[in-house]
Amino acid sequence: MSQNPNPEQAGHLNVEIPEDVAEGQYSNLVFITHSNAEFVVDFIKMMPGMPKARVKSRIILTPQHAKRFVRALTENIGQYEATFGPIQEIETVHGIPMNFGGEVGQA
Repeated sequence: MSQNPNPEQAGHLNVEIPEDVAEGQYSNLVFITHSNAEFVVDFIKMMPGMPKARVKSRIILTPQHAKRFVRALTENIGQYEATFGPIQEIETVHGIPMNFGGEVGQA
C-alpha cells in the first residue's frame, strides 16, 4: 500500500478558493500592528468625503509568516516592475493617501 505524500513536500499544494473570497476586497490603506507573537494586518477601504474608513479584512500572521510574506511581496513587486516599469508612489499626508490615486482637487 503506497502512502500519499504530503502535497507541500511533493512541491504541490491543492488550494481551493470559495467564490465569495475569489471576488476579493478593495483596499487603499493598510494598518499593521504587532506583538511578540503575531502581526495583525488590517486592510482598509477609505473613500473620499467619508468620515469613516472601514476594515475590510484582517489577517493575523506569525512573525515567521510575516517575514515570508514580505519577501514574497518584494519579489513580486520586482517582477511587476521589470515587466511594467516602476510603480509611482502617490502623495501622502501623515501616511494617509490624499488623492486616492487620482488628481488632487483644487479650490
